[in-house]
Amino acid sequence: MSSLTPSILLPDSLKLAQNMFEELRLQGTDGIGITRLAYTEQENAALGIIARHARQMGLDTASDAAGNLVISLRGKDTSLPALACGSHMDSVPQGGNYDGAAGVIAGVIALASLHARGARPHRNLRVYALRGEESAAFGKPYLGSSALLGRLGSADLALRQHGSGRPLGECMRACGINTTAIADGRCLLDPHTLAGWIELHIEQGPVLDTCDIPLGVVSAIRGNFRYPSITCMGESGHSGSTPPALRHDPVLAAADLLSTMEKHWQAHLRNGEDLVMTSGCIGTDARTHAIAKIADTVSFSFEARSTSSGILERFQSEFLAQCARISAQRGVRFQMGHKDTTPPVQMDPQWEARLCTIMKAQGVGFMQLPSGAGHDAAVFAAMGVPSAMIFVRNQNGSHNPREAMRMDDFISGCETLTRMLINFM
Repeated sequence: MSSLTPSILLPDSLKLAQNMFEELRLQGTDGIGITRLAYTEQENAALGIIARHARQMGLDTASDAAGNLVISLRGKDTSLPALACGSHMDSVPQGGNYDGAAGVIAGVIALASLHARGARPHRNLRVYALRGEESAAFGKPYLGSSALLGRLGSADLALRQHGSGRPLGECMRACGINTTAIADGRCLLDPHTLAGWIELHIEQGPVLDTCDIPLGVVSAIRGNFRYPSITCMGESGHSGSTPPALRHDPVLAAADLLSTMEKHWQAHLRNGEDLVMTSGCIGTDARTHAIAKIADTVSFSFEARSTSSGILERFQSEFLAQCARISAQRGVRFQMGHKDTTPPVQMDPQWEARLCTIMKAQGVGFMQLPSGAGHDAAVFAAMGVPSAMIFVRNQNGSHNPREAMRMDDFISGCETLTRMLINFM
């Protein structure tokens, strides 16, 4: 770690972090990667590990009304809005050990370093280890932060856990959470009682690593629209005896749609607009498909992400127009299913600028960039809480077992986070 200023972290911060990461890895391993799905015993155990380490470092721990772990360093004036940092503890199935957990451990290291130095902040400092940021378990992201800030309701509590089919509300209650207020959409934490939110996270993409830059300052978090399960319905037939003009092939219709949308995507990029699109799930029905058969249905997902709401609205209009065109031309029908929408959010410009100043003073390489992935910071920012994010470069991508992170980069990120807390505490 290159630095122009002396470190303010605990001398054994690296070892403490490595111990926490290793214990989480051993607890969460599924034999291939890390699996800690939201509101499961695995997530509970991970929260327990972090709480035990935090208490050993002299910090206070508690669970909030949404079941998130809250680690605190008490300030002189507890009536002041608290300054918060942290991230999430759940993972996708067979994911990596740093996605989410790095931000929680960084927060623990920051508060423990301040506590060990006898720092007495003016306001309370908090680390949130949030539940359920990933959409893998229930098809909806940001569950822990959304529950805390009154952005969930009874319909959300009816969402079914992938695999078991258990409702979210039942899973939450099994973790000791009283869901009555959550079902009513009540705000369990007044956002005005937070002075700000700072989240450290691995980048999850290749930009920083490709550019050989250790840290990033996030400028915005892309919003999205997504259709989790679109069904294109056509007409089954024999692959050899049905002439092209009489076919209503949903597979070719879906291929036509995705290929056309890629052309629209490229046109947006040529105009210098921020946009990505993905169809991550696609397939015919395994119970009825065959090599020598024109399929009668194909199901697929579709999502687009951008830092601009206007671009997302235009791209969605283009998508629906192409669905209508292809339906008419190919004699198929698109059943769209439900749509999820998350608006893009901007990080606080003053906090973003302060992070840049701190990184320059440290002598650490950094760049400013948008986040293509979603983060709990988007929920806090949308509720009016000044928010900022630190990215740490990672290797081998994210949401996979090969996810990696250089520990000297992580310690640089911890140093930045700690100095940011000092600036606003």
